[in-house]
Amino acid sequence: MTEKMLTLRLPTPRNLGYSFNWIGRIGLTIIVLWALVAIFAPWLTPYPIGEIVDWDYFGPMSHQFWLGTDYLGRDMLSRILMSARYTVGISLASVTLACTTGVIFGMAAAVIGGWFDILLSRMLDAFNGIPSLLFGLVVVAAVGSSIPVLILTLAAIYLPGAYRFARALAVNVNTMDFVTVARARGERTSYLILHEIFPNIIGPVLADLGLRFVFIVLVLSGLSFLGLGVQPPNADWGALVRENIEGLSLSSPAVVFPSIAIASLTISVNMFIDNLPIKIRDRSE
Repeated sequence: MTEKMLTLRLPTPRNLGYSFNWIGRIGLTIIVLWALVAIFAPWLTPYPIGEIVDWDYFGPMSHQFWLGTDYLGRDMLSRILMSARYTVGISLASVTLACTTGVIFGMAAAVIGGWFDILLSRMLDAFNGIPSLLFGLVVVAAVGSSIPVLILTLAAIYLPGAYRFARALAVNVNTMDFVTVARARGERTSYLILHEIFPNIIGPVLADLGLRFVFIVLVLSGLSFLGLGVQPPNADWGALVRENIEGLSLSSPAVVFPSIAIASLTISVNMFIDNLPIKIRDRSE
């Protein structure tokens, strides 16, 4: 054999890449689309969201009203576009707060251990035993429905799950040799959490954040459908379904398209996070 035949061609760091399939690309496209709608909604709505533009309530789809009109004769396209701000905004704020707090507590519990880990885990386990929708109903009914209350309530509902998930990942990483070496060097707890634990669990944590975003969207829509979510004159997609539910008997599109909006957002997030494999690609080929 020649020396050339014995040479192994290995991928170099410049050949490492991140790729996902066409299903993930479709999901990402829909997510970006709804994010842009949420940001630029005031400039995209063809009519003011509270203005009665048609005396025919539950009107059909037409060239003037693309998604028909609601139970008061308001343009449904305008209301769905503006409602995206509340559905996406509240859900994103809630999941960010829940996962950030849960991940920090989870990593701290795994690294510190002892009574801190036991007490924190038992308290959050007890809180996690309360049904999420029931807890949301009680809190919102007692305190009142407002956007800050909704954000804090939804974040509190999903904080224990984020904590348990992050703690389970951090406990495994905490037993690795490089963490033991860092601890032997006398590194502080904050250093272990930020530089040793967190970089090694960021991938699964981001996937978990996506799933909890879906759950929060559904719980928020459920609360709004029961009349305890975003209050009039504002509305999210769940509230649009509730206020136009009578249109089902009239085959009105006013109740169908908010449901489609909820389904499109939740399904696209699942499509994106379920199709994110990390591949090694040889770019020199």
